[in-house]
Amino acid sequence: MGANFSDLVERSPKSSQILLTFHSTAKWKAYFDASKQKNKLMVIDFTATRCVPCKYMKPVIREFAAKYTDVEFIKLDVDELLEVAQAFQVQAMPTFILIKKGKVVEKVMGPKREELQKLIEKHRI
Repeated sequence: MGANFSDLVERSPKSSQILLTFHSTAKWKAYFDASKQKNKLMVIDFTATRCVPCKYMKPVIREFAAKYTDVEFIKLDVDELLEVAQAFQVQAMPTFILIKKGKVVEKVMGPKREELQKLIEKHRI
C-alpha cells in the first residue's frame, strides 16, 4: 500500500492481536482506497470515548481481533473522523460496518456481540 501504517496499530500487551486506528481522514482514505483491491473482510468499529456501550464492546472487539486473524479490525472515533462517520451514515454508537472490496456488506448498530460475530463468520470467507 506504500504508506507506513505502523503508527496506527494498537496492540494489546498480552497478545498479538491488532486493531488499526486512524486519526486523520486523509490517512483513512488512503488506507481504505488501497484495501478495495483485497478480498479480506474489514470490520470498522465506529466509536466515541464518551460512549458507554462502546466501552462494553472494546474487549469484545479485541477478542474478535485475536480470534479472527484473517479479518481486519479498524477503530474510528466519530468525534475525530466525523466526515467518515457521515459517509457511512453512522447514526448511533457503536456501529460496526463490515466491508469487502470497498463495499458495505453488513451493518450492526449497538452493542450486539452475537449478531456481529455471526456476520463476521458469514463474510470472512
